[in-house]
Amino acid sequence: MNWKPELDELARREALARQMGGADKVKRQHDQGRLTVRERIGGLLDRGSFHEIGAVSGSGEYDEKGELTNVTPANCVFGRGKVDGRTVVVVGDDFTVRGGSADASISAKPLMAEEMAHDFRLPIIRLIEGSGGGGSVKTIETKGAANLPGGIGGTRWYAYTTANLARVPVVGLGLGSVAGLGAARLAASHYSVMTKTSAMFVAGPPVVKRLGQDLGKQELGGADIQTRAGSVDQAVETEEEAFAYARHFLSYLPSSVYELPPTLSCNDDPERSDESLLSAVPRNRRQVYKMRPIINAVVDRNSFFEIGANFGRPVIVGLARLEGRAVLVLASDPFHYGGSWTADACQKIVRWVDFAETFHLPVVYLMDCPGFMIGLEAEKAATIRHGVRAMAAVNQSSVPWCTVIVRNSFGVAGVVHQPADRFSMRYAWPSAYWGSLPLEGGIEAAYRAEIDAAADPQAKLEEIEERLNKLRSPFRSAEKFWVEEIIDPRKTRSLLCEFARLAEPLRMPGPPTKMTTRP
Repeated sequence: MNWKPELDELARREALARQMGGADKVKRQHDQGRLTVRERIGGLLDRGSFHEIGAVSGSGEYDEKGELTNVTPANCVFGRGKVDGRTVVVVGDDFTVRGGSADASISAKPLMAEEMAHDFRLPIIRLIEGSGGGGSVKTIETKGAANLPGGIGGTRWYAYTTANLARVPVVGLGLGSVAGLGAARLAASHYSVMTKTSAMFVAGPPVVKRLGQDLGKQELGGADIQTRAGSVDQAVETEEEAFAYARHFLSYLPSSVYELPPTLSCNDDPERSDESLLSAVPRNRRQVYKMRPIINAVVDRNSFFEIGANFGRPVIVGLARLEGRAVLVLASDPFHYGGSWTADACQKIVRWVDFAETFHLPVVYLMDCPGFMIGLEAEKAATIRHGVRAMAAVNQSSVPWCTVIVRNSFGVAGVVHQPADRFSMRYAWPSAYWGSLPLEGGIEAAYRAEIDAAADPQAKLEEIEERLNKLRSPFRSAEKFWVEEIIDPRKTRSLLCEFARLAEPLRMPGPPTKMTTRP
């Protein structure tokens, strides 16, 4: 006598669960160019590492003898597995069962995924397709009452979702139509990716149409809209690319705030000197240049992982390595408003400085900032308010910080190039140029009477500008010790690698001093 009959029954139920919504629904998913949730989990995790929890949960059908005839599985699949050998939690929506709607789910499953990530201090990856919210309109009839958002017993998932942002790395992948709570789950992540055929919105086209806006899914919430708005960080062509981006992102991070980011072996010489840096910045201050080649020249080869390139474009953000040590990189992009801090650029800075603080990442800032964006549209966007929030985020951070002033540093935004009231490393290139405000426009205001009285006002303006430019040489500032060091640009990598080595023992594991929960 043994328990083989029960084990056979368990195997039968597991086999039924693996059929998901049935062969016709699986075919429809494939015909529309999308993988099933189980294929996604298999493609994301290390081969054979997935340990599913609650595989046989769902809605069973029984005959008159009480024997199981069929199971419609819950449309949430979750468990633990490995990414590059490290354990993670993965939770995915099964669109083949009621289109990922919550009225075909068991609410305890996605909640338990968040609990497991939180309590076992494991990164969590959400594979999102569907609404995943309080259910469809039909739920009112099937349940016999209308769901109260945040009603009794309905807030625990939300508590863990926000708490995890201050505890473990959270990745969201949007892999189809994502609406309602599904959209919130995607946005409530440290890093989010969507395929270009996917769409994300608070409410879909049929609901929005009632407002008089007749839009298709892509028009309403396609990848171009969401990446430009900053709701999603990355858009990719295929689901396989999304999995690769998720794995790459996690490779820079600790499993939780109670650990340090991993340091990898590095075969890139920390003393490498790149000759291109000597001419990277044009002598003509009105001429733009490309910042990304500079970033790639100073960090470990092929280590720069840019995030959110379509949002807040005057500021480039990404993860990189210096002699194998992970850092957060902020850099100005003079191709967008000359690198001026716009309202969305300030929001980008707040988010990623908070992120660096949460996961103990030193910050490297390659600066070329002529100040806050000015003009009517900048005022309408409350740029200064967002700028002050960026200043607060930088000043409240405690992680080691190193700034390289590549060219401009002006105004209040210029002040915010390192935390106030603590030591940070700072270097300036010979191309650096700074002041309370740029000369352009300022001379005309400050020297108006002298210019107007001159026989040749234009010549007088040029004379004053030349005189002031000589005084604004970075060497004059260095004489007064207003800037610590002016360096040969070719030494930048060596100094940044030294910074990363010096910063390593200063990165303390454990909850950050400022618990950050902003996605």
